Amino acid sequence: MKRQVASAFDVDEVWAGHPVGFDLLTVEDRQFVAYYDAERRLTVAQRDLGDDEWTRTTLDERVGWDSHNDIVAAVDSAGHLHVSGNMHVDPLVYFRSGEPLDATTLERIGALVGRDEAAVTYPTFLDGPDGDLVFMYRDGGSGDGRRLLNAYDPETETWRRLLDEPLLDGRGEMNAYPTGPVRGPDGDYHLAWVWRDTPDAATNHDLSYARSSDLVDWERADGRPLDLPITDDDGAVVDPVPAGEGLLNSNVAVGFDAEDRPVLSYHKFDSDGNTQVYDARLDGGDSDAGADGGGSDADSDSGTGAASAGEWTVSQVSDWDYRWEFGGHGTLDDEVLVDPVRVVDDRLVQTFWHAEYGPGRWVLDPETLAVEGADVPWHGLSEELRRPTAGGECEVQWVADSATGTEQGEDTRTYALRWETLPANRDRAREETPAPTALRLYAFE
Repeated sequence: MKRQVASAFDVDEVWAGHPVGFDLLTVEDRQFVAYYDAERRLTVAQRDLGDDEWTRTTLDERVGWDSHNDIVAAVDSAGHLHVSGNMHVDPLVYFRSGEPLDATTLERIGALVGRDEAAVTYPTFLDGPDGDLVFMYRDGGSGDGRRLLNAYDPETETWRRLLDEPLLDGRGEMNAYPTGPVRGPDGDYHLAWVWRDTPDAATNHDLSYARSSDLVDWERADGRPLDLPITDDDGAVVDPVPAGEGLLNSNVAVGFDAEDRPVLSYHKFDSDGNTQVYDARLDGGDSDAGADGGGSDADSDSGTGAASAGEWTVSQVSDWDYRWEFGGHGTLDDEVLVDPVRVVDDRLVQTFWHAEYGPGRWVLDPETLAVEGADVPWHGLSEELRRPTAGGECEVQWVADSATGTEQGEDTRTYALRWETLPANRDRAREETPAPTALRLYAFE
């Protein structure tokens, strides 16, 4: 069933030279959009719901050609807006509003805690268990980085380290690329990651997992506690995929089945060398796992690895005759995209996109995770919205609302941003600068 467009209107003209993440945030009766405008300037537009006019605030930051330089936004419990972005191993870029829910009062703040902020990448705002605003980022570079977490105090308007140690630390030998932490239906935070040895994307290895009830104390899948920082030899591996075997950090997803069990989705090469999607599900509760703490090693021929309570069952989902041979430095132009497993209309489903086979949605057996059927194409959007209009090589970009939805009377609408850009170019400048494209806000019902 396709989603129906309730309304759509332009936010601004935006930079289209390469894909880079924007953010959309709806809070109470106000909406914020953080993006790079046609002149590449970091901009925050705001409006009151029901008002088609935007108030735009241009900040003193300008993006280059790096697709890592995503923008993120959040609002703390006192209503102040926080914005960060335009960093790839760069000094911290961070703004905070002086007045609640008012982007026009955004001011640059030079430091959070004042250390380990000279080589920042991947800023992420999280909702803490007590409503605290948490900021996670990487300190260092690919192949040599640490994930740090800070917590914000709205009364003193100051940041502090949430963790005395890094959450993930490659110890100068590698770098962890996490997905999450994702707040699950059980209330816990679920974190998946891969390790990468060098900036070469082909050196990803060892899909891993940890969980926490408070973002402070972490444990393995079998319930045994993890000391911080978590390192590559801490027994948190779910699938020990070697480097060079088709595992990619940007294509790891954390989902949940109908029994609220976490399911990790990723791709790697099968025994024939083709790229396949796999789902790893945590089975049962805590158990007295072996000392190594690792999960099951997937059997590429059968696609399934057996697991006992507190361990993982790994199932091959796709059956493609296609190999995505990626590697090297810079942002890749995706050939496979995989979404989290989730429950929709009492069915366990998973959407994907493939450069050769196109978009689709698998319907999974709730017991075995085997594919029971597929809708191809399935995307919930009209072809008109999916098809680029700017011509040339442009691709459509979407970002969903960071909020969960906003009630308007008796209706609940969801929001998303749409714009078009040229594909990723390994973060290299193009010879010609493309014309800007329209950034449009869509409300769906």
